[in-house]
Amino acid sequence: MNGDHTAVRTVGVRSLQEVFDALAQTDGLPASPGGYRLGVMNAYRWALGTQVAGPITRAAAVGNTIPCRTQLLAECQAAAVEIRYGAPAQTDPDYALGAYEAMAWLCGHHDEHP
Repeated sequence: MNGDHTAVRTVGVRSLQEVFDALAQTDGLPASPGGYRLGVMNAYRWALGTQVAGPITRAAAVGNTIPCRTQLLAECQAAAVEIRYGAPAQTDPDYALGAYEAMAWLCGHHDEHP
């Protein structure tokens, strides 16, 4: 052992620092006419544990403040279903798209964050 016991905490496949940086970058963007930016930000906030409810399902992280990869994948799938079929709870498809793209990035489905 090298004596360094610090572990890098992750959110999905991303480091906490990557997610905090993505949130800060998104927060610095001008407001968009649709809810896309808000969907991205709410996904990041939930993934970081600073927002209790998931962006689509409104589910809290189970047993932790940061959702596990399985919960992130489930939220991503819920957003995909909402984009495709719509849902009464969420009327803004731009919001669902933003949440989906952020969750897909967190899960490692693509390398560029939204």
